Amino acid sequence: MPTANVLGLVLKNNHILLEKFNGAHSLGEGVYYRPIGGKIEHGESSQATLIREFKEEVDIEIIIDTYISCVENIFNIGNEIGHEITQVYVVKFKDENLYDKPWFEVIEGERVSIAEWIPLKELEKVYMYPIKLKEIIFHNPFLAEG
Repeated sequence: MPTANVLGLVLKNNHILLEKFNGAHSLGEGVYYRPIGGKIEHGESSQATLIREFKEEVDIEIIIDTYISCVENIFNIGNEIGHEITQVYVVKFKDENLYDKPWFEVIEGERVSIAEWIPLKELEKVYMYPIKLKEIIFHNPFLAEG
């Protein structure tokens, strides 16, 4: 059964905020990136999930700005098949001073990682999850301006 989740795109000056991971992914092993977000809980809207995830994982209050798309992602990691239906929004920080921070600590349970500003022009060089998200970013004039 597919998992429903949501991701928030935070943009500034032709950069996008992405969480950095190192581990197994659909192309093998190594570094990959993903916007901040998470699994939608039963009875919770995608917007409520996104607000909760940013607060829980990064301790940041956000404003939902624009709904972008729904992405269906079917992938393999080793012998496991993953299937996710992902709602994608552009979000903004309530505290505009946060845009000046070069990176953010992301805490999910016992896992700690960082989220950093990646130039949109460098997205072609990185592995980003879900894969179809790059296409959405590059073909959406609102997002391409960053």
